[in-house]
Amino acid sequence: MTFVVTSWFLFASSAVGAASSPPRAERAPVFSRDIAPVIFEACTPCHRQGGPGPFPLSSYREVRQRATQVLQVTHSRFMPPWKVEPGLGRFEGQRPLTDAELQMMKDWVAAGAPEGNPAETPALPALPDGWLLGTPDLIVTLPESFVLQAEPTDVFRIFAIPLPVKARAFVRGIEFHPGNPRVVHHANIRVDRTPASRMLDAADPLPGYDGLMPRSAEYPDGHFLGWTPGQVAPLVGPDLAWTLEPGSDLVVQLHMQPSGAVEQVKPVIGLYFSDRPPVRTPTILRLGSQGIDIPPGEGHYVIRDAYTLPVDADILAIQPHAHYRAKEIVGTATFPDGTSRRVMHIRDWDFRWQHVYRLVEPLALPKGTRLSMEYTYDNSPANVRNPEVPPRRVLWGQRSKDEMGDLWFQLLARNERDRERLNGEVTSKMVAEDIIGYETMLTVDPDDHELHDDVAMLYLGMGKTADAVRHFRASAAVRPDSSPAHYNLGTALAVAGNLDEAVAEYERAIAINPDYAVALANLGSVLLQQGRSRDALRRLEQAARLAPDNVEALNSLSVAYAAEGDIERALATIDRALKLQPSPAMQKLLRQRRDVLSR
Repeated sequence: MTFVVTSWFLFASSAVGAASSPPRAERAPVFSRDIAPVIFEACTPCHRQGGPGPFPLSSYREVRQRATQVLQVTHSRFMPPWKVEPGLGRFEGQRPLTDAELQMMKDWVAAGAPEGNPAETPALPALPDGWLLGTPDLIVTLPESFVLQAEPTDVFRIFAIPLPVKARAFVRGIEFHPGNPRVVHHANIRVDRTPASRMLDAADPLPGYDGLMPRSAEYPDGHFLGWTPGQVAPLVGPDLAWTLEPGSDLVVQLHMQPSGAVEQVKPVIGLYFSDRPPVRTPTILRLGSQGIDIPPGEGHYVIRDAYTLPVDADILAIQPHAHYRAKEIVGTATFPDGTSRRVMHIRDWDFRWQHVYRLVEPLALPKGTRLSMEYTYDNSPANVRNPEVPPRRVLWGQRSKDEMGDLWFQLLARNERDRERLNGEVTSKMVAEDIIGYETMLTVDPDDHELHDDVAMLYLGMGKTADAVRHFRASAAVRPDSSPAHYNLGTALAVAGNLDEAVAEYERAIAINPDYAVALANLGSVLLQQGRSRDALRRLEQAARLAPDNVEALNSLSVAYAAEGDIERALATIDRALKLQPSPAMQKLLRQRRDVLSR
């Protein structure tokens, strides 16, 4: 008899524990005494009524009914869903079946799957239907369910969920409930402190939106967020909590697999807060290549990347990521003395089973340790997971039909000074690789203005103004009637010192939108740099009327008044700006100017 193994046949990865004792040679295994303890620990946490598994495995009858299928998926190591090769250390949630347990399962099925004495069957583990981490401090969900149609292809959908937090909060962890485990395969979760994700969601008439997460949706303060079936990340200690700013949105990308019927999906997320701020902040390092370009039919395509730590640090967790064509994933730590050890190894990568692997004990890495990754891809017809047959050329991209190759490390430096150095270096490294990724995507879609805008901002951050101008100019060419496009180009030109061109672009933005306050303010500032204080004054007064809380505009306006000899208005404008409680740096600048003008 042949059993079809579906992608939704899953087992839990529960807490690390001692392996069950192998059956004694003088007796055949039975369910009650031998099989039930293994199934109840490794499988039932997911395969139970109300759990994420598609059917329960919580009684002899239920396990006996699927005995051959259970044997098939456990011996192939498809279940429990734990992809990391053994021998790399202990990870939280790790519960692979031992060779002895697998042999016992095989012997049991061969013997006809006998029950044994029901009185010897152990009690089911205590698995609450509610919140596994306790009652959350905050519970959020979608305003309305997303209706997943009965389509034959996977669906990726992004939802921006407002967090009703009025003051800064400190988060120890989240617990994610998929809302419909029948169809929700996994979730990528970020935090957006800006309204960008919310606006993309609101622009789509249905709950959520299709496309990409904006760059403003990020992992918070060096922490991974996400969900896979059967996994509940433990809460971190208060000293490692992450900071949640008021007005932020939780951005959730759901990977959904249609069931053949119309389904309602409404995820629920619980957040757990700390009553005190964290004292340590991790750093996220991403290794990988965004220049992936795999020829069709290539069965052994390799990418590599590495980074040498400038300070001592501990590895807290590792998260690999790739799409369907990845085959093998290797991460290695090479120590200053020349010795090395693998810290991540997945021999048979499967896009469907992604996970954050958190070490039970952090791994100490001395300064000078080289962290490296090597990913191997199979873009040949022999790859049964290849989404396209015949294969096509595949470039780096964020959609599942494209390819990615990231190995993320959560690192904890020894002190704040080391963290700042590590964070600065890592950020520069990742931004440089992000630029490669955007340039790669633009070779496929050169008219995507959002890609042009995003990579231009990265170039600006790196001080490469000529490249920023090039991409903002391309974006404005795609959207000639967009005032923000001309404003962005004008800003890049101003930073590059091309003031005449910057004035022209700001004027174009204002001609399209006469009430564009920030464009008026920037135009006034550029006019001041050109010595055109009277023209600047007119534009800056317009900006101040439209946006009376714009401290930067008021600062420039005070300069324009002073340049025109109106010291009284300059002082009054400075006082108006100071009442808005600007940043410490701006306060210092305004007070210094006030002192000079008052003499």
